[in-house]
Amino acid sequence: MNEKERQLAMRAWARLVRAQQGALGNVEAALKAAGFPPLVWYDVLLELERSPAGSLRHKEIEQEMLLERYHVTRVVERMERAGLVERQPCPEDARGAVAVITETGRDLRQRMWPAYAEAVERHFARHFSAQELEQLVVLLGRLS
Repeated sequence: MNEKERQLAMRAWARLVRAQQGALGNVEAALKAAGFPPLVWYDVLLELERSPAGSLRHKEIEQEMLLERYHVTRVVERMERAGLVERQPCPEDARGAVAVITETGRDLRQRMWPAYAEAVERHFARHFSAQELEQLVVLLGRLS
Protein backbone atom coordinates (compact mmCIF):
# COMPACT_ATOMS: atom_id res chain seq x y z
CA MET A 1 0.00 0.00 0.00
CA ASN A 2 1.47 3.35 -0.97
CA GLU A 3 1.23 6.45 1.22
CA LYS A 4 -1.80 7.88 -0.59
CA GLU A 5 -3.69 4.59 -0.22
CA ARG A 6 -2.64 4.38 3.44
CA GLN A 7 -3.99 7.87 4.13
CA LEU A 8 -7.24 7.04 2.33
CA ALA A 9 -7.53 3.83 4.38
CA MET A 10 -7.04 5.79 7.62
CA ARG A 11 -9.71 8.34 6.61
CA ALA A 12 -12.14 5.54 5.77
CA TRP A 13 -11.33 3.76 9.03
CA ALA A 14 -11.86 6.91 11.11
CA ARG A 15 -15.20 7.61 9.42
CA LEU A 16 -16.36 4.02 9.93
CA VAL A 17 -15.51 4.13 13.65
CA ARG A 18 -17.09 7.57 14.15
CA ALA A 19 -20.21 6.53 12.22
CA GLN A 20 -20.56 3.37 14.29
CA GLN A 21 -20.12 5.23 17.58
CA GLY A 22 -22.53 7.98 16.56
CA ALA A 23 -25.20 5.62 15.27
CA LEU A 24 -25.06 3.43 18.38
CA GLY A 25 -25.20 6.49 20.63
CA ASN A 26 -28.23 7.79 18.77
CA VAL A 27 -30.03 4.44 18.91
CA GLU A 28 -29.25 4.11 22.64
CA ALA A 29 -30.63 7.62 23.23
CA ALA A 30 -33.80 6.84 21.27
CA LEU A 31 -34.42 3.68 23.30
CA LYS A 32 -33.82 5.55 26.54
CA ALA A 33 -36.18 8.37 25.48
CA ALA A 34 -38.84 5.73 24.77
CA GLY A 35 -38.41 4.37 28.31
CA PHE A 36 -36.55 1.20 27.37
CA PRO A 37 -33.42 -0.39 28.86
CA PRO A 38 -30.03 -0.33 27.10
CA LEU A 39 -29.54 -1.76 23.62
CA VAL A 40 -27.34 -4.55 25.02
CA TRP A 41 -30.44 -5.91 26.81
CA TYR A 42 -32.28 -6.06 23.48
CA ASP A 43 -29.30 -7.82 21.94
CA VAL A 44 -29.22 -10.46 24.72
CA LEU A 45 -32.98 -11.01 24.56
CA LEU A 46 -32.86 -11.36 20.77
CA GLU A 47 -30.11 -13.99 20.90
CA LEU A 48 -31.98 -15.93 23.59
CA GLU A 49 -35.18 -15.73 21.58
CA ARG A 50 -33.39 -16.98 18.46
CA SER A 51 -31.94 -20.02 20.19
CA PRO A 52 -34.07 -23.16 19.77
CA ALA A 53 -34.46 -23.72 23.52
CA GLY A 54 -34.71 -20.03 24.40
CA SER A 55 -31.54 -20.43 26.43
CA LEU A 56 -27.80 -20.00 26.00
CA ARG A 57 -24.68 -20.22 28.14
CA HIS A 58 -23.07 -16.88 28.89
CA LYS A 59 -20.15 -17.54 26.55
CA GLU A 60 -22.62 -18.41 23.75
CA ILE A 61 -24.48 -15.15 24.32
CA GLU A 62 -21.22 -13.23 24.11
CA GLN A 63 -20.24 -14.97 20.85
CA GLU A 64 -23.59 -14.21 19.21
CA MET A 65 -23.99 -10.61 20.31
CA LEU A 66 -24.16 -7.93 17.68
CA LEU A 67 -22.69 -5.29 19.96
CA GLU A 68 -19.36 -4.95 21.73
CA ARG A 69 -18.40 -7.70 24.09
CA TYR A 70 -19.84 -6.88 27.47
CA HIS A 71 -19.35 -8.64 30.73
CA VAL A 72 -22.32 -10.88 30.03
CA THR A 73 -22.56 -12.19 33.59
CA ARG A 74 -23.23 -8.68 34.94
CA VAL A 75 -25.75 -7.88 32.22
CA VAL A 76 -27.59 -11.18 32.73
CA GLU A 77 -27.67 -10.59 36.51
CA ARG A 78 -29.34 -7.20 35.98
CA MET A 79 -31.77 -8.71 33.50
CA GLU A 80 -32.56 -11.51 35.91
CA ARG A 81 -33.37 -8.98 38.66
CA ALA A 82 -35.74 -7.31 36.16
CA GLY A 83 -37.46 -10.65 35.49
CA LEU A 84 -36.39 -10.81 31.83
CA VAL A 85 -34.26 -13.94 32.11
CA GLU A 86 -33.79 -16.78 34.56
CA ARG A 87 -30.53 -18.54 35.23
CA GLN A 88 -30.77 -22.31 35.37
CA PRO A 89 -28.18 -25.08 35.72
CA CYS A 90 -26.63 -26.10 32.43
CA PRO A 91 -27.90 -29.57 31.42
CA GLU A 92 -24.54 -30.50 29.82
CA ASP A 93 -22.30 -29.10 32.59
CA ALA A 94 -23.55 -28.90 36.16
CA ARG A 95 -20.85 -26.33 36.98
CA GLY A 96 -22.26 -23.89 34.43
CA ALA A 97 -25.50 -22.03 33.99
CA VAL A 98 -27.70 -20.98 31.11
CA ALA A 99 -29.76 -17.85 30.76
CA VAL A 100 -33.35 -18.58 29.78
CA ILE A 101 -35.61 -15.88 28.36
CA THR A 102 -38.87 -15.37 30.26
CA GLU A 103 -42.24 -14.34 28.83
CA THR A 104 -41.58 -10.89 30.31
CA GLY A 105 -38.29 -10.82 28.39
CA ARG A 106 -39.98 -11.85 25.14
CA ASP A 107 -42.62 -9.18 25.66
CA LEU A 108 -40.03 -6.46 26.31
CA ARG A 109 -37.97 -7.43 23.25
CA GLN A 110 -41.08 -7.24 21.07
CA ARG A 111 -42.08 -3.86 22.52
CA MET A 112 -38.54 -2.51 21.99
CA TRP A 113 -38.39 -3.55 18.33
CA PRO A 114 -40.44 -0.69 16.83
CA ALA A 115 -38.39 1.95 18.68
CA TYR A 116 -35.15 0.22 17.72
CA ALA A 117 -36.14 -0.16 14.06
CA GLU A 118 -37.29 3.47 13.85
CA ALA A 119 -34.01 4.67 15.41
CA VAL A 120 -31.96 2.62 12.92
CA GLU A 121 -34.03 4.08 10.08
CA ARG A 122 -33.67 7.66 11.34
CA HIS A 123 -29.98 7.56 12.30
CA PHE A 124 -28.64 5.19 9.66
CA ALA A 125 -30.76 3.78 6.84
CA ARG A 126 -32.33 7.05 5.65
CA HIS A 127 -28.89 8.26 4.56
CA PHE A 128 -28.69 5.55 1.89
CA SER A 129 -30.66 4.22 -1.04
CA ALA A 130 -31.65 0.54 -1.11
CA GLN A 131 -28.86 -0.08 -3.62
CA GLU A 132 -26.31 1.62 -1.37
CA LEU A 133 -27.48 -0.44 1.60
CA GLU A 134 -26.97 -3.58 -0.47
CA GLN A 135 -23.47 -2.39 -1.33
CA LEU A 136 -22.75 -1.71 2.35
CA VAL A 137 -23.86 -5.24 3.23
CA VAL A 138 -21.41 -6.65 0.70
CA LEU A 139 -18.54 -4.30 1.54
CA LEU A 140 -18.83 -4.59 5.31
CA GLY A 141 -19.36 -8.33 4.99
CA ARG A 142 -15.76 -8.58 3.84
CA LEU A 143 -14.67 -7.50 7.31
CA SER A 144 -16.49 -10.28 9.09
